Amino acid sequence: MSTLSWILLTSLVGGALSVLCAAALSFRTPPNLVSTFVSYAVGALLGAVFLEILPHALERAASVETLTSTLLAGILGFFLLEKLVLWRHCHVEECEAHDPHDPPDNHDHGRSGTMILIGDTIHNFVDGVLIATAFLADIKLGIVTSLAIIAHEIPQEVGDFLILLHSGYSRRKALAYNLISSLATLLGGALAYFALQGLEQFIAPLLAIAAASMLYVAVADLIPGLHKRPELSVTLQQMTLIGFGIASIWLADRLAHGA
Repeated sequence: MSTLSWILLTSLVGGALSVLCAAALSFRTPPNLVSTFVSYAVGALLGAVFLEILPHALERAASVETLTSTLLAGILGFFLLEKLVLWRHCHVEECEAHDPHDPPDNHDHGRSGTMILIGDTIHNFVDGVLIATAFLADIKLGIVTSLAIIAHEIPQEVGDFLILLHSGYSRRKALAYNLISSLATLLGGALAYFALQGLEQFIAPLLAIAAASMLYVAVADLIPGLHKRPELSVTLQQMTLIGFGIASIWLADRLAHGA
């Protein structure tokens, strides 16, 4: 398949798959078990960043210092985005980001379904750009990056589904609107492909930004939620699942390189 075909296929299937998996889990899984999937997502994100994305970015970078500066700027940028309510779904007056594994309480604190869908659409568009950037660097890197994005999207989408249902959406409407929102991944991937064609010098810094986004989500968003359960048995379970997440990325890389 061509690079564009890979981008379109993984953007479309990956976006829809994460929504459908999240819908199945949120409709049937007790909210307190969602943390299990969060732990795995943390491992998948960290594995993708340190085993795949950054090594490829370093290979293509004209300057290591410039690349690491871009990584630092990306992390700070995502911090500001979260503060500006573009990365997580909250209002100015209620600016506590939701934990994907927490059940909704007795009211939605003003977090309307519209705000959640807008936030998801922006997030999905950015995911599409990151997928396209990875595929333009290397097909195998694109596959691994797509798997990591799907892995972290599922627990996040579960949290979004729970809030949408709590805000009054029916299951059918919550699923339909989230599937429509997932099409932004396809749009972001297609636009990034045509925008980056022939602009090789921008791929390394964009990979650094992709690494920054995944690293920020894992460390600043998902991991703090895992600390709410400090029991030794739970911690061992979390570490095991994080290890599985890292191992799955490593295995996907080995299989991709062997293909």
